[in-house]
Amino acid sequence: MAAPQASINAPDFASKVFPVLQRAQCALCHNENGVASLTRLQFPRENAATEEIERFGVRLAALVDTARPEESPLVRKPTNRTPHTGGERIRRGSPDEQALLEWARYLAASPRAMSAASVPVPKEPPVVRRLTHTQYNHTVADLLGDQTRPADAFPKEDFVHGFTNQAEGQGIAPLLAESYNRAAERLAAAAFRGGDARGLLGSRPASAADAACRDQFLHRFGRRAFRRPLTEAERRRYAALHEAEAGRTGDFHRGAQLVVEAMLQSPSFLFRLEEGAGARGGQYRVASRLSYFLWDTMPDEALFKLAETGRLGTSAEIRAAAVGMLADPRARNAMEEFLAQWLRFDRLRGSIRDRRLYPEFTAELVEAMTEETRRLFDHLAWQDRNFLEFFTAGYTFLSSSLARLYNLPAPAEEFGLVPLSAGGARAGILGHASFLTLTSKPVDTSPTERGLFVREHLLCQMVPPPPPGVDTRLPPLTEEKPMTTRERLGVHLSNEACAGCHRLVDPIGFGFESFDAIGRLRSHELVTIQPTLDEIRRKVKTQPSEYRLGIDARGFVQGIEGAAFAGPRELGRILAANPACQRCIVKQLFRWATGKQETGADRPAIDAAFERFRASQFRFRELIIAIATSPAFLGDSL
Repeated sequence: MAAPQASINAPDFASKVFPVLQRAQCALCHNENGVASLTRLQFPRENAATEEIERFGVRLAALVDTARPEESPLVRKPTNRTPHTGGERIRRGSPDEQALLEWARYLAASPRAMSAASVPVPKEPPVVRRLTHTQYNHTVADLLGDQTRPADAFPKEDFVHGFTNQAEGQGIAPLLAESYNRAAERLAAAAFRGGDARGLLGSRPASAADAACRDQFLHRFGRRAFRRPLTEAERRRYAALHEAEAGRTGDFHRGAQLVVEAMLQSPSFLFRLEEGAGARGGQYRVASRLSYFLWDTMPDEALFKLAETGRLGTSAEIRAAAVGMLADPRARNAMEEFLAQWLRFDRLRGSIRDRRLYPEFTAELVEAMTEETRRLFDHLAWQDRNFLEFFTAGYTFLSSSLARLYNLPAPAEEFGLVPLSAGGARAGILGHASFLTLTSKPVDTSPTERGLFVREHLLCQMVPPPPPGVDTRLPPLTEEKPMTTRERLGVHLSNEACAGCHRLVDPIGFGFESFDAIGRLRSHELVTIQPTLDEIRRKVKTQPSEYRLGIDARGFVQGIEGAAFAGPRELGRILAANPACQRCIVKQLFRWATGKQETGADRPAIDAAFERFRASQFRFRELIIAIATSPAFLGDSL
């Protein structure tokens, strides 16, 4: 029997059907980085234009059964007629379900819609990026020989999409502009204190008005400061600035100092604009993008020469340059900065703990925690090992203080490679005190934070925020009913307003409950109940009560079949085998390299990099090269 005629037509999707999906909050999980990121349903970006929404509606044809539209996944999944991780998002028998069904019928009856289901996502404009604070420090060190790290005193940078180098969060607030101004003055003054101590001029001026020496200086220094040759208009402007100051003071160096100060405040220095430069402009852009990705600093003279002589114009030439750059020690430093931001070492270093409960928690121990993780990362990345061992490694790199924390014998050498017990729960990054500490609270663990970290940092799945007005408080601890953290968090899973999100994170965190708030293995949870003010006044109770409660460290990952586990070792194996986790490594490095969160337009680049990563047996160095040579990274440079 023919399907009933749909009363919804193509133009109606944006006004009648899309609002249904918005009310159901489907986009919170079905996006490039949602919990359902690996499904076929991917929503357009927030605030998308009507045309983009209409194209999305057409692409939903991929989820329609043309013979039986009412049996389509598009209808059955959100109504939970077919089991759905998100539960029932659209009530069965409701007008919203009817609107969705009518759209499925329209798509099933429209061959044009079905053939248009693979309409490509439009290309997005390139982003403009500011130097991060670390890039600023590294750049002025290479440009001026200044090792004072002036950006350490700049206003703190925001983390956006997990990193501080994302264009979306890189504006210049007035306070930062003032910091740039002060730094430029100090750096320029230091560069010419006592003459040309840093050798920036290239030759000795014959007089304050030495035009030949000035032009040589502008060419050499301007090319390095702007990461490209100066345009003719720029050359004239800076020449006039130098001439005016040198003429006023009778000092060539004072003119050069003012030029340096001005260039250090130029958008062409502070931002990676990478424009101009004539026929070789694209290759200078390649040089700059490679250097800030692979070295976290400006190009060196060899890289400038490649651009200047036209040897960064093909994929083979760019790959050869990238391979050579990865052999430089600066590449290791740059990737360690990526690691520190990916795993939020800043939050770990800012952690505090109750000294009564954790007397061994010191700044030195925290540094040992980060060093353990850094050593594992370096071992895998630069020894060309399978990077999935980041989650499964049955060995680690211990200091004496970490060995005491882990209750293991002291290593033969500080941070030497030592095997872990094959029957133990600890393995890979999830068994490191760095992860277990930064996802805990000052007094105790936080299963919610641990699960959230796994979702967002290791699976690249953004968990929706709690609905407005939801009471997030846990049941109070009482003498009548002392409870473990797991038992108290049970209220989240029994409250429908909370359960949708907390079932995605809490069960993961429960699997780490055998480890305390600084990463020590524990067999019980110490629960402390403080006396109330009333009890103290009445002298009924004046001292806290302590209970040693048993631990249930069983966990599971919602949405991954067969993902029950207990402890880091078992979860590490699950994550290493999971495509979402494997792709997340690619996504995180892609965000770091491009300065933005990936969108639908970037999916081909992500897919291609992932395939090369997988084909190399997950060699991290090959992933770096795959991204560095991708069109999404290079943009319109070639």
